[in-house]
Amino acid sequence: MHMPDSAEIKDKRTKLGLTQSEIAEKSGLSQSMVARIESGTVDPRVSTIKKIVDVLHQEEISVITAGDMMYGPVISVSADETLEKTVSIMEKYKISQIPVIENGVAIGCISESAIINAMDEGRIQKIHSHIVSDVMEDGFPTIPPSTDMDTIIHLLHNHHAILVVEKGKVTGVITKHDLIAMITN
Repeated sequence: MHMPDSAEIKDKRTKLGLTQSEIAEKSGLSQSMVARIESGTVDPRVSTIKKIVDVLHQEEISVITAGDMMYGPVISVSADETLEKTVSIMEKYKISQIPVIENGVAIGCISESAIINAMDEGRIQKIHSHIVSDVMEDGFPTIPPSTDMDTIIHLLHNHHAILVVEKGKVTGVITKHDLIAMITN
């Protein structure tokens, strides 16, 4: 774990728009201790710095929104796209599911699992003779760009991806992989 110096702590706190008093209250320290740490006039214990770092990290996560995390433009297909072309797109981008979007609006999704299930059930025999709407599933949940991290985490418990919608149009996507990558950086 990187131990920030006094300037880094102060910089992070001010970037998050927090006061020394707020940090003190949330970390169980006194405001004067936070002030002394930031000014460099005290050499605090590692456990004291960890309390402040934990608060700053939690506050940083709480200000991240869907608009901050999303990726765009969204790779998508239309309902009348061939399954053959769709599988080719999935292979090219190394993804296992794609939203189905018509005129900027999500209408469903297509996944490797849906294609395999349709093959297993005998609904499709040759992939080149079918289109996406033949095996399309319900779409991913949609959220506005202002959605908070807690809501994103909750939705990703039950879905592989979330679409970010602004003014009625899909503008971005967030996947489980994106969330995991965020905590490892």
